[in-house]
Amino acid sequence: MLLSPYPTAGERIRITLLWIWCGLVILFLLVPILIPVPLSFNSGAFFIFPLEGISTRWYEVVLGTQRWQSAIGNSLIVALGTTVIATALGTLTAVALSDEKFPGRRIIMPLLLSPLIVPVVITAVGSYLFYARVGLASTYAGIILAHTALASPFVVVTVGASLTGFDRNLMRAAAISGAKPLTSFFRIMLPLILPGVLSGAAFAFVTSFDEVVVVQFLASASQRTMPLEMFIGLREKLSPAITAAATLMMALSILLLLVANILARRGRKAQS
Repeated sequence: MLLSPYPTAGERIRITLLWIWCGLVILFLLVPILIPVPLSFNSGAFFIFPLEGISTRWYEVVLGTQRWQSAIGNSLIVALGTTVIATALGTLTAVALSDEKFPGRRIIMPLLLSPLIVPVVITAVGSYLFYARVGLASTYAGIILAHTALASPFVVVTVGASLTGFDRNLMRAAAISGAKPLTSFFRIMLPLILPGVLSGAAFAFVTSFDEVVVVQFLASASQRTMPLEMFIGLREKLSPAITAAATLMMALSILLLLVANILARRGRKAQS
């Protein structure tokens, strides 16, 4: 019995219904995220639909007032510091765990990924209690270290995925040729896994830039980040400036995630 390569009428109906269902699910997930975008261009002072008019006044508030500028600066300081430390530690950890001879890798890996599973509020409370004793509470260093613990697992996962196709015989050949381990890493391994490293760095930056729970426990009044400033604004005074800040953060996160996706694809093509 020969099977027809063309779908039957019933199969076409099922495929169409499946596409419709997927579209509705995506719409259901995206609508709450996209609602702040049109509200951020409202010329009025309240959250209302339809808009009273189109204006960029709230973007001018976010980008032009001292309160928001300070929050943006704090977010960039914390996110950049977290990205540098998390990328370095995560990359070295992924390289070590990619070696099948590494002792206890099956136990260490779940522990490293535990910040992705444990509720953030638990991490925040634990960090505050510990940092308060050692004098790191209300400091940039304390916030960056706490964010590093949250962001490092993303780097470990992305770099680990890049290392799955890496041929370790290249490192052995470099060692036989007389190259030191550090030289072999920077000249052979790092260029090949660089897309994965940069992708992990992008995830680390987004994780730190968008985080608010840990900052609530550890930041002082002068160290408010952009997400914390938005949260405080929701409690004290509802202003469309919050929607403008949310739109800017959303655009930055989407841009970095797109870059991470492009880098991941290039890494897979380079290894294939």
